[in-house]
Amino acid sequence: MSTEKKADFSGVTGSVDSTAQQVPKADFSGVSASVDSTAEVVDATYTVEKGDTLSKIAKQHLGDANAWQKIFDANRDQLDDPDRIQPGQVLKLPTR
Repeated sequence: MSTEKKADFSGVTGSVDSTAQQVPKADFSGVSASVDSTAEVVDATYTVEKGDTLSKIAKQHLGDANAWQKIFDANRDQLDDPDRIQPGQVLKLPTR
């Protein structure tokens, strides 16, 4: 057992002084937000059948054969060439 006396810090107090300015709290009460998206809104999907083309699908489901580009754009994740769709593929159909 040690006979050394331990330091007594019971009377020690501390304080912190700062020269930093107090920053007022931010007021977000007037803040509003909205979200704009470049993604096409998808209404439905279509499963490609033998003999289908994007123009044929566009005419049948969007009412305009020239809207094939909209279908192609909505399915860029799976289509590299608009002339190469395969039976069984499930395509997203964009809104009109």
